Amino acid sequence: MIRHILFIIILYVGFTTVHCQTIYQDINIIISNRNATVGVAVIYKDKIYTVANDDKYPLMSVFKFQIALAALKKLENENIPLDKKVYIEAGKMRKDTYSPLREKYPEQGIYISYRDIIRYTVSLSDNNTCDWLIDFTGGIEKIDSYIKSLGIRDINLSETEYSMHKDIMNSYNNWATPLSVAQLLEKVYTEQVLTKDHFMFLEQIMTDTPTGKDKLKAGLPHNIRLAHKTGHSKRKDNNLLIADTDAGVIYLPDGEKIYIAVFIKDSKENDNDNAETIADIAKAIYNYIKAIS
Repeated sequence: MIRHILFIIILYVGFTTVHCQTIYQDINIIISNRNATVGVAVIYKDKIYTVANDDKYPLMSVFKFQIALAALKKLENENIPLDKKVYIEAGKMRKDTYSPLREKYPEQGIYISYRDIIRYTVSLSDNNTCDWLIDFTGGIEKIDSYIKSLGIRDINLSETEYSMHKDIMNSYNNWATPLSVAQLLEKVYTEQVLTKDHFMFLEQIMTDTPTGKDKLKAGLPHNIRLAHKTGHSKRKDNNLLIADTDAGVIYLPDGEKIYIAVFIKDSKENDNDNAETIADIAKAIYNYIKAIS
């Protein structure tokens, strides 16, 4: 009888170990032939899986999630309605940066709601509205302090879109580990960091984003919902891509969620191969979680 119980325990431990080894092996196979540094973090229930998490990865536009989070908290603290309109001067709409809002309203100032400013920043990754929100929230250092106050330590925010545009090497200064971003996502989803209305708004614009369809989203079945924020850098003079990033929340059919961040830095691969790497990792993670659920 004792021998039988021991056999079951050994079989269970062996089964669990094999599964853990398999997911790490699958990810390592995906990234082994890529000329880039790839970091991965996944949180599912009480399990955490990471690959190359000890490095510092440039966030690129993923930091707009943190910007929006801090801006929404300020709106809460000051009882400012999301639909209140403010005026953005034409001079705040720089021409030499990615900005769907400026393209829609060229050469003019506009009245726009906080809701739409945040939506443009997160869902459409507008650089001008991002920097406007940074100023509104009190500066990038204040946003960095707020994120750290939530218990997220392995992150640094010190640059704006403008400062990164002036010198792309500044992009390395806005960094995080994949796990810190996955942990922040989990915290926002499982703790009352924001009011219910603000959380639902942030969740919706992360779900509705048209960016990064070839990254995490491409690795998931079409019926699986994803709320996420992507990022992408320019290339240095040696054609090295500083970073390609995607972080988000995968909604499983049983109601559970996977918090995931896949960051690529210093890549010599082309954009399609970088996106494919992120998509393949998402697919491997999804299939693994599905197998153990």
